[in-house]
Amino acid sequence: MLDLSFSKPDEVVKRLCERLRTERLALQMTQADVAGRAGIGANTVSNLEAGRNVGFENVVRVAMVLGRARELEDLFLPKLDSLEDIRRYENSASRHRARRKSGNA
Repeated sequence: MLDLSFSKPDEVVKRLCERLRTERLALQMTQADVAGRAGIGANTVSNLEAGRNVGFENVVRVAMVLGRARELEDLFLPKLDSLEDIRRYENSASRHRARRKSGNA
């Protein structure tokens, strides 16, 4: 597992795009193959692999074609390490906005 916590966003994008390309090649698929199965253009796949003009929906479509959608599903799961975390998470489900921080308003 690669720790990306000290990386710049463009560095993270570059690594993820490289992994996407590597995964596609490991599955012996062309960009056109992925594009056709994902319902997007081959230029979109090319741009995605190059880190240009990356739309999130296109990332999801390509991840699904490459059999990697599960990793995306786990992306923003809550960190529930305690009973208090669970309570706070359940209570936040009914809220629609975060509270303002006092003193910063």
